[in-house]
Amino acid sequence: MSPRAQGRQASIDVLRAAAIALMVVVHFVENLSGQYAGADGPFEGVHRVWWLPTGFAAATFSFLSGVSYRLWLDVQRSRGRTDEAIAKGTVRRGLFLVGLGFTFNVLVWLPEDVFNWDILTLIGCGLLALEMARRMPDVVVVFAAVLVIAVAPAMRDAAGYSEYWTQGHYDYDFTLSDVILGWLVTGYFPIFPWLAYPLLGYAAAPLLLSSRGRLVRIGVGLVTASLALIVVWPSLPLEVTGDAEQAWEMFPATTAYVLGTLGGVCLALVTLHRLLDGDVPRCRGLIAWTTPLSRHALSIYLLHHVVHVWPLWIYGLATTGEPTAHWQLLMPVWASLGLASVFLLAAATLCHQVDRLRFPTAESFMRWICD
Repeated sequence: MSPRAQGRQASIDVLRAAAIALMVVVHFVENLSGQYAGADGPFEGVHRVWWLPTGFAAATFSFLSGVSYRLWLDVQRSRGRTDEAIAKGTVRRGLFLVGLGFTFNVLVWLPEDVFNWDILTLIGCGLLALEMARRMPDVVVVFAAVLVIAVAPAMRDAAGYSEYWTQGHYDYDFTLSDVILGWLVTGYFPIFPWLAYPLLGYAAAPLLLSSRGRLVRIGVGLVTASLALIVVWPSLPLEVTGDAEQAWEMFPATTAYVLGTLGGVCLALVTLHRLLDGDVPRCRGLIAWTTPLSRHALSIYLLHHVVHVWPLWIYGLATTGEPTAHWQLLMPVWASLGLASVFLLAAATLCHQVDRLRFPTAESFMRWICD
């Protein structure tokens, strides 16, 4: 494998940029309009908007974290970096993201949600798991990921998952048992089943470069399995459904959802790899626009929350004395979607300027701390 093949892939940049863009759209609409005009529940207002791709952003982002780590690992080895140095860098990055996740929760979602186990803590834990996974054969990594997916529904049922989601969002007590259960199974992005995404992304990365046909077959098989589960869902036992009412749910991440999103990401990645990667540059404009977004995805993730959540809290505090009074109630969907579009245009412009002027970012700070 050539150093170029091991390096940055345009297909991954485009797909990661798409994931962060979807994440921005979903979060703006959820947080500003989720219950606007009397929707039945906190997420109902979003789910009944059929064109809003709820669920694909986080799945894509966490899967790509595993793919990117595998490619990064190959580059480090090709440069002669020692195994000890790789291990230290990986662990530092994992711990950095876990710590950043807790800090982010306190500063953006307020101290009571410090242990909601969001996507940053998942990816941090994923990196720590990948530090162990890289020492194992890929078949063992895949088996571990399958096991994580398979036992998740039964664990949710045993933990009483629905008791933590009675208001349509994750609600826990500040006890050691609740914090651990949230990390493992009841939080927003718990280890079971979400750890499977970075693990399978790691295992799938070599197929992207050497056996795309096999990856296509895997993607089709996963999507087919997901559709089959959706059809037979009402007749399945609790050990498979985890007491989820719908076959396709993100909270909790049902088995049908996990298999369907994994298959969809695999197919999207192969398609983009065939279109964009190679010695002859194609779609240069698309790549030039999306690469900075991908490179600064962590900064955009942090910034877009600050831009729309902090004003929401300030407005609620100023008008009612309660920061969360207007959460999901502030404006209609078309308005929050418009704000998300404006933010994405501004973020794309800002990312280009950051690269040109070499301003400090969350990514550069992480490299300074961890590398």
